[in-house]
Formats: sequence, structure tokens, C-alpha cells
Amino acid sequence: MVLLAVVSLLVVYSSTGLLAYKMYKGNTEVYLFKQFAFIMVGVLIIYFAHQVNYTMYSKVARILFLVSIPLLFYTLFFGVKLNEGSRWIRLPIINMTFQTSDLAKLALFMYLSRLLSKKQDTIKDFRTGFLPVITPVAIICILIAPANLSAALLIGATSLMLLFIGRVSAKHLLLTVLIAAIPLAILVSAAVIRHKSNGGVTEKPRVEGRSRLSVRVDTWISRVETFVYGDKSTNDDKNYQTNQAKIAIAKGGILGLGPGNSQQRNFLPHPYSDFIFAIIIEEYGIVGGLFIVLIYLVFLLRSIRIFRRCPFAFGAFLALGLSFTLVIQALANMAVNVNLFPVTGVTLPLVSMGGSSFLFTCLAIGIILSVARNAEQNENDETKDMEEPAA
Repeated sequence: MVLLAVVSLLVVYSSTGLLAYKMYKGNTEVYLFKQFAFIMVGVLIIYFAHQVNYTMYSKVARILFLVSIPLLFYTLFFGVKLNEGSRWIRLPIINMTFQTSDLAKLALFMYLSRLLSKKQDTIKDFRTGFLPVITPVAIICILIAPANLSAALLIGATSLMLLFIGRVSAKHLLLTVLIAAIPLAILVSAAVIRHKSNGGVTEKPRVEGRSRLSVRVDTWISRVETFVYGDKSTNDDKNYQTNQAKIAIAKGGILGLGPGNSQQRNFLPHPYSDFIFAIIIEEYGIVGGLFIVLIYLVFLLRSIRIFRRCPFAFGAFLALGLSFTLVIQALANMAVNVNLFPVTGVTLPLVSMGGSSFLFTCLAIGIILSVARNAEQNENDETKDMEEPAA
């Protein structure tokens, strides 16, 4: 976390120059201090969260899950609107925006870990084992999808991985994947049909006189169409983000241009959040990009080690589920930056500029450390019992 925080300070400071010029008349240190403040608050959250016995998270999991459902409903219809999608609500007193999907994601994995630990005896049964654990996943994903399809897909994929590790029947999981693939297949088919009907020309989504949901669907189709058919050689509006990210990566080369020397930060949209990995490669090269990948992989391996050491099922599932969601989100962000996935609004955990997502990531890490601390205490207690002579 410290390594990623240091990288975050360097790259956020470098990539917010144009934003600072617009918002604060060139006072570029504003965002550096803001990011440092977020990191300090994040460290405090990690410390206090890891001091709590992880069994307490099992007790509040259901409450948090039930609270997150009306919050997602409220966000969907009355949230802060951006690009025809409502992902945030504004907190009244402190006037900060808060992404409710972050709370819902954390609550879901806590609740899912609780259910998996309690239903291990009946987990293979469809009615008493599978339906109770897949229903919360479906509810959260369906509520998040209209405003943030990419987040819903990542949450769904991570949940299925956790269910597989939790001994859910492979047949039931395969059935779920097939059902989830139907709307995705329709989306891809719609992109193909529209591209052919327009004579091979990709269109931008039309906003005037249309409902919010229809505009979002049109945006998804447009992104898939651009990803599949977009002419990568042209620097038009539809490929602008992807092409600017490619230019940044190409300029970076092996060792990069050096800290603070990014040129594409002035052209690349959201270089401090969605496309921060491209700026990392431009300034620190492929070596720097691989270093970031290595940190996330080490984080995942350490979390798997906690999973294997934890004596109780809830803690094991909780640590693995939260680590999976962070690493999968990081890999998805990197894949978008190098044009392996269509453009999404997924940030790079602990590296992108701070916000509610950053703080919830810190809370997730604190919970993982709580599981690790209790597993270590258990091992120490067992060692002491073995070393004590019999009475």
C-alpha cells in the first residue's frame, strides 16, 4: 500500500497540471496536497479497520447490504448525473460526492462471505445453497449496471470466482454465466447490426429527447462498436482516448521520459484517474508499468496466503473476495489503458486520484489486515499451547 501510495503522489501531481491550471489558476500543488490528505485519511481507516476483530464485519454485513440497496435505487434516479449515468450522491453537510457502488460492493462481499461460511453443508443444493448466495449478487449487479455497466460486470465476475472457491456447484455457475452472457451477446449483436446498417460508420450516442436508460444503452453499443470496428489509425473523437493512451505508452518506451515529463497528460482525458496507467508508462516506461503489475500480483499472493492460513471460513472468504475485487479492478484499468478492453470508467485502486473509491479501497485493505492479524494470533496461540508442558 505504501509503494502504491508513493506512486500515486508522484503521478497524480504530474498528471493534474492542466486541471490545476483550469480550476486553481496554475496552483498545481493543490491536488498534491489533496492526494496526500486522502492517503493520510486512508491510512487511519486501514489502522482502525484492522484493529476491529473481523467477526464484527460478519455481524454488520447484512445491515450494510440492506442499506446499500435503497442507496443504489436513490442514486439511480436522483444521483449526480454525469454522461447520462448517475453514479454518485452528494452528501449534504460536507458537500462531497459519494459513489454508492463502492459501499454496495464492499457490503456484497462481506454478506457473500457470511452466506458462504454458513451454507457449506448445503452449498451444492440449488434451492437451499445456490439461490440464497446468487440472489444478492444479482440484485447489486442489476442496480449498478444502468449507470456503470463495467463495475457491475467486474463485481459479477469477482463474485462468481468467490462462489467457485466457496464450493458452489460448477453446473450452477455455468448456468449463471450463460444467463449473464445473453444481454452481452445482444449488446455485441446490436453494435454489429448498427455498424453494418450505417455503412461502416460509427455514430456518437444521441442524447436529445431520449430517456437516461436509452442513452446509456446507446453509449454501451457505441463503445463496443468503436472497440470492434474503430479505425485505430485515425485520431477522431470516437478513438481519441484510446489513441492518446497509445501515444503515451509509445513515448514511454522501456524506461520512460522521467518523473513529471509526461506530454500526453495535456491531451489525454482523465489522466489522473481512468488513464493514469498510461501516464505511468509514459513517465516510467514499460519497466514502471510492470512494477505496478508486480505489486498487485504480490498483493494477491499475500491475500491467498491469508486465505490458506485463516482457520475460519468467513475470514478466509472475506480476505479473498476483497483482494480479488481490487486486483481484478486494477487489471481491468490496465487493460483499458493498453486497448485490450473497451473504454470504461474503472480507476486504478490506490493510485488514481483520491475520492470515495480510494477510501473504500483502504477500508477493504484494513479488513483484509484484520483477518491476517487474527489468523496470526491464532497461530501464536496454537504454538504456545504446543510448547506448554502437560500438567
